[in-house]
Amino acid sequence: MSEPIEDSSRTGSVFKMASKDGHFHRQVSSFRDTVYPSNHPGPNPFPAAKDRYLLYITLNCPWAHRANILLHLKNLTSIIEPVILHWELGSEGWYFSGVDGSAAKDPLFGYTKAKELYLHANPEYNARYTVPFLWDRQTSTIVNNESSEIIRMLATAFDEFLPVADRESSKGKAGLLPSHLLPEINDFNSWVYDLINNGVYKTGFAATQTAYESHVFPLFEALDRVERHLHESKDSEPFLFGEHITEADVRLYTTLIRFDSAYFTMFKCNLRMVRDERYHPRLHRWLQNLYWNVPAFHDTTNFKHIKWGYAAATKQLVPAGPLPDVLPLEAN
Repeated sequence: MSEPIEDSSRTGSVFKMASKDGHFHRQVSSFRDTVYPSNHPGPNPFPAAKDRYLLYITLNCPWAHRANILLHLKNLTSIIEPVILHWELGSEGWYFSGVDGSAAKDPLFGYTKAKELYLHANPEYNARYTVPFLWDRQTSTIVNNESSEIIRMLATAFDEFLPVADRESSKGKAGLLPSHLLPEINDFNSWVYDLINNGVYKTGFAATQTAYESHVFPLFEALDRVERHLHESKDSEPFLFGEHITEADVRLYTTLIRFDSAYFTMFKCNLRMVRDERYHPRLHRWLQNLYWNVPAFHDTTNFKHIKWGYAAATKQLVPAGPLPDVLPLEAN
């Protein structure tokens, strides 16, 4: 069993990404409570409520981007306050800067770093200060900092504050988590997470040649698998599971929209770009369609933050290309 990386900013190791075995091992999220609808039976310490919760994000992080897309897809920005931190990972983690769309300081306590919010919630916390995280004003703590769980909450927990037609229960087969597809979506999300979402990090932060090669080739095999999924499934048009956006689209998008601009260049995921239609014609069109035609995806994607953020994290120059960031649909 590999040794976990030590990643607390208290020990000055914010930028230490690989363990002694040369592999990147993602930290397990520490705050795992759940927001339920206010009428949820049984214990419900974090009931859904308007203006009670804040969502802390950066615009360069793909995990935070998932939550930001859900916030916009569900029209929840008037229910849950989004708070944007600076795109750069500082010596003590994410921080507020007041520039490039970042808040000048934390709106609750005037803090200048995410670290301070984590230690406010738990003075003994001694791990990485990650985004996104969902904060509860009433109990003055972090409810959850696991993106996959946060987006599930956003998909349904706050629906009582939305028009009936916009609620997940009203959408049936058009929902983000349609019951008839949920087992397939969960299975798809599982291998996409391991091989693609986290695969780019395991490739980019590998500290040995062996570790790098053990992840880069499975990453591209997984991209080929998604291409086959889009080709073989008659229902996978124009989205991953048919004519409606599902959670699977959100989770894959936030990695692939960064692929050509950041992971190909700075993470050495460089066998080929997503836009190379000799290999990924359907996958590329899927990505273009979400970016150009769905405002919740397009409007939450900030390529300046993406490029500058990854360059800072990897101590590299900001890549000029590829240009354009996303090819126009007319290119097809």
